This record gives sequence, C-alpha cells and structure tokens, in this order.
Amino acid sequence: MSFARFMELALYAPQLGYYSGGAAKLGKDGDFTTAPELSSLFGAALARVAAAIIPQTGPRILEFGAGTGKLARDILTELAAQGVALERYAIVELSGELRARQQEALRDFPQVQWLDGFPDTWDGVVLGNEVLDAMPVHLAAKRADGWREQLVTIRDGAFAWEDGAPDAALQAQIARQIPDEGQLHEGYLTELHGTACGFMSTLGAMLARSRAGAAILLDYGFPAHEYYFPDRDQGTLMCHYRHHAHPDPFYLPGLQDITVHMDFTAMALAAQDAGAEVLAYMSQAHFLLAAGIGELLLRTDPADVLAYMPQANALQKLVSPAEMGELFKVLVVGNGVELPPAILAADRSHRL
Repeated sequence: MSFARFMELALYAPQLGYYSGGAAKLGKDGDFTTAPELSSLFGAALARVAAAIIPQTGPRILEFGAGTGKLARDILTELAAQGVALERYAIVELSGELRARQQEALRDFPQVQWLDGFPDTWDGVVLGNEVLDAMPVHLAAKRADGWREQLVTIRDGAFAWEDGAPDAALQAQIARQIPDEGQLHEGYLTELHGTACGFMSTLGAMLARSRAGAAILLDYGFPAHEYYFPDRDQGTLMCHYRHHAHPDPFYLPGLQDITVHMDFTAMALAAQDAGAEVLAYMSQAHFLLAAGIGELLLRTDPADVLAYMPQANALQKLVSPAEMGELFKVLVVGNGVELPPAILAADRSHRL
C-alpha cells in the first residue's frame, strides 16, 4: 500500500488509529504539547486577530481539529471579555475521543456546535492549529531512473519499505511541488502533500464562495525553496510517543503520532488555485507579537512572580526562534478581508 494509506490507517482507523483510540494525546500525560496547551495567551492573541476580522465577515468561527477544546475555550473567553458576541463557533473534528473531550470542555458555551465536514460557504474566521501536519502524505525517493514511490509491504512478518512506480497524479505533484527537482541527488527522500493540498483547495473554494472570510493556519514547516534543501534528503517525517521524537513510522502503529513538516508554498498555491487570496505568511513569533501577545502578558503583574513567570516562560517558548517561534509558520488565506495593520506589516508572503 502507499505510505499515505498506511499513515491514514495508523492515525484514523476506527478504534485502532492513533486519533481514534482512547489514550491521552496532548499535554504532559500525552505524546506532545501544542501551543494552546502551553498558555492561554496563545488563544487570547488569536482572539484579538479574530476580533479585528469579524466586523468584516460576521460573528462566526470555524475551527478544524480542535484538540482538547482548550484553544476554543480560550478564544471564546477572550472574545467575551472584549465584548465581541459570537453567534456561532463550529468545530470539525474527526476523532470521536477528542470530540467528546471538546464537548466536556466547552459545555458552558452554547454557541459551539460540531460539524462532520466543510460547510459550503463560511462568512467568518477559520482556524487550524497543527491540523495540516497530521494529514497523510506520499513518500517519494529519487533513484537513478527517476522518482519512485515508497510503498509499505510486509516482509518477514514486519512492515518494510518497497519501491513502486508513481502514478500519473503523483508524478504531476512531484513536478509541481518540488522546485528544481532535477538538481536533487540520487537517494533524496521527501514527502508529497496531496491530502493537505486537497484540504487547502476545498478551503480555498469555500472561502471564494463566501462573501467574506479568512482562514488562519498555524503549523511547522517551510516555504518550498527551504523545504527541498539538498541536505534535507531524508524528508521531515517524525513520530511522537510519550514526548519522545523519532523517525520510525512502523514503531507501535496506532499508538504513536506521525507527522510531517508542511510545504507552505504548496498550501498557498492550492488555496489560491481554488479562488482564495493569500493574505499573509509569517513566522509564529511575528504573528503573535503583531497580535499583541506581549500586551496580554502584562495583564499579569510582573511583581506577582508566581503568576507571572509561568506565563512569561510559556510566551518565550511560543515566540523564541530556538523554540516554536521560527519553526512554526502562519498562513492566512481568504476573500474580501483586510487584515489588521500590524499583521500586514509582518507579512512575508514574498518568501513563499
């Protein structure tokens, strides 16, 4: 089978996949920690940006992959504190276990509802924090006679790799997604983000049909000219189990997370080709600082060391180039929306 199919089953097979099982996924008791779990400042900063967009679009937010529900709770709490009345907060969540946790965490917010898929249009804000990186990818390796797809087989009772001929769709994706692919050396291995590109295409079409809307997507990754460095010749695939990261997707399938870094150029092009506009692209640090996360921190009195220091330490992890600040990027696509001046001033979409 293709690696994309293996990854899909390992993550989403009913009752057996990583996101379909009952074990804790996020936080200190899970396998990894996300930005909303680090600090409520993250959600409050996103709420500030949403509050500036909502008057142009309508009082609605749609979140994909809401995790434990903490980000939604933090955003709803901050918007209420700002006096922004939200008519609807919709969540699309594939994991039944996570949906149940979200329903418990958000039981005090009657405007929250769960959807099974994309609405046809969405006049409002769309959010996706670490959603794209968990979408299945194909793997391809460059051989002397061209690109070969990396397939998953069974050999001696264990999962193993096997070369296969890429079909026409995968060949077209390689040609479109990898700049100067002819310059990459033999043995070069990388990911092809077909599922994520499909998601971005559907998202872009939804926004293009809307009167006004904007999607804010946060994830780790690079633009194409950085993603396909000759030295990044083993791709970016990474697995997480109990806060340990390693590159073996065949270890404990269904019990570990499998992720890849994102090619943000491919994501932007997919949305743009479907009719949406690329509004901004920048590092997470630039986005959060432009959103006023520093001002949000100062709501806590620095003299109150026990309250202030944990928040300051979390903010440092969110914006430091040595932590999440530079590795994580923010892509904003939309239609009929003008972003706040501070966000526009931080835009680096010319780097895509």
